Amino acid sequence: MWEKQLKGSHTYDYHYLMKRWGMDQLNVVDAKEQIVKLPVVLGDGSRHIVVLHFSGTITAPSVKVASGDSSKQDEILSWVENWLQWDIDLAEVAAHFVGTDLERLFYAHAGTPIVKDTDLYYCLMKTIIHQQLNLKFAYTLSNRFVEAFGTKEEGIWFYPSPEDIASLEYEDLRQMQFSQRKAEYVIDTSRLIIEGKLDLRQLSVLSNEEIATELTKIRGLGSWSAQNWMLFGLGRADLLPAADIGVQNALKFYDNLTEKPTPAAIHARGERWAPYRSYATMTLWRSIET
Repeated sequence: MWEKQLKGSHTYDYHYLMKRWGMDQLNVVDAKEQIVKLPVVLGDGSRHIVVLHFSGTITAPSVKVASGDSSKQDEILSWVENWLQWDIDLAEVAAHFVGTDLERLFYAHAGTPIVKDTDLYYCLMKTIIHQQLNLKFAYTLSNRFVEAFGTKEEGIWFYPSPEDIASLEYEDLRQMQFSQRKAEYVIDTSRLIIEGKLDLRQLSVLSNEEIATELTKIRGLGSWSAQNWMLFGLGRADLLPAADIGVQNALKFYDNLTEKPTPAAIHARGERWAPYRSYATMTLWRSIET
């Protein structure tokens, strides 16, 4: 087991990262010891359990990275820095909102990071599964999906692969309380991936507009799905899912409105938040989480 300390001289609220990561009961988080254990699959397909041990203040955070394969140390460290977006100073992001309508929100929830999923394919599947469901049942379904078709190693769940899911029949998911359409979307999208018609890694280097255009060509993937994949899969900084109920409810509460603002009104308002609309989104969500 090797270890490496990453020290930051920037603002980063790792306490919130652990809280949000722990919203999924399959994820391993020890808030008391400030430890997160992650399933990491590198580009060569090798699987690694990576342990992150956080310490320090949110203005001077530190994380000790540990894993088992010393030959992959540099690749794993690079993966961790990318996953955490360790090079981004969230105080600089907050400074962008000084003098705006969200200044108080960024002051109250300083250092809110984008908390990404660890796997591009599973992020897309989870996005499809969670569409138009309340959060509790959404996690119930996605957890059933992982427990049925993923693998557990040393107490850590690794997610199913496209090959695993493409071989299923729709009825396999229907028996887990998936709707017929949701079962079709999950399996058919997985089949596109193994047929080479959808390459998520190639897609990940395109612009937001190009990604949205390509993803929304796929049956079952709309604008909300594309934005969520770019946010939680890629960690893109300037996304505003204005149709999201959570964003609407947060703005209703923040502004003491009698009704939720419309997506059009949110888009217009959000123009002044660019190029950090994803951080506005994350902070708005955080403001109404219990």
